[in-house]
Amino acid sequence: METIVRDHILHDFYKARMENRQKEFLHPSYQHEQKLLTAIQLGNRKEAITALNEINQLQRAKLASTPLRSLKNSLICSCTLFTRAIIRGGVDPDTAYNLSDVIIQQIEKFEDYNKLQDFEVKMVHTFIDTLEKEHLNRYSSIVNKAISYIHNHILQDLSLQSIAKELYVSPSYLSDIFRKETGTTLIEFINRKKIEESKYFLLHTDLPLSQISSLFQFCNQSYYTYLFKKFTGVTPKKFQEISES
Repeated sequence: METIVRDHILHDFYKARMENRQKEFLHPSYQHEQKLLTAIQLGNRKEAITALNEINQLQRAKLASTPLRSLKNSLICSCTLFTRAIIRGGVDPDTAYNLSDVIIQQIEKFEDYNKLQDFEVKMVHTFIDTLEKEHLNRYSSIVNKAISYIHNHILQDLSLQSIAKELYVSPSYLSDIFRKETGTTLIEFINRKKIEESKYFLLHTDLPLSQISSLFQFCNQSYYTYLFKKFTGVTPKKFQEISES
């Protein structure tokens, strides 16, 4: 019985692959998919929508006998991936899975194909909204403001003094409360965030390490490489090799 089921699945698989080739359909590349998921994980709304639009320029896979059911299945698959992305971004798994359940139920209610297509963009925004809300709920107002400032100015030369000045508090006060609530120093938080953001450029651009280092205001490429290995366990080049394999 198991052999018959397995043979049936393989038969359908080869049939679907042949049909896709004949229609010149290609699934979104792993690189496209990772570009979208990385943007969601980092809460980068603009890059997430750009990546989604790039994927949607391709013809969608046939995942059911009717276009509407096929689109629903496609969005449910995306919902599952987006759920994993925000969990990696720091959202409590229970919160993420509950959100996923609600969104899937909403997907199932749609009877209009075009409206369901529009819902996909809203879905991306909803996951990023949840990620941002989860981060903001953890800390006091002053720490949330510091984190928001860091996120919005990540490509600038950030320092404890400059951020404290923007928030109208003393550097010593900001340093103490930030470390107490987050468990890390403000500078280490900034460096970690810069390293996380730099992964996008390592995976999805052809910029050399020297330019990426300069983009994120690191003093030199060696220091960027040092911090990258400190926080990830591998060098930037090794990270690229692992991601491409």
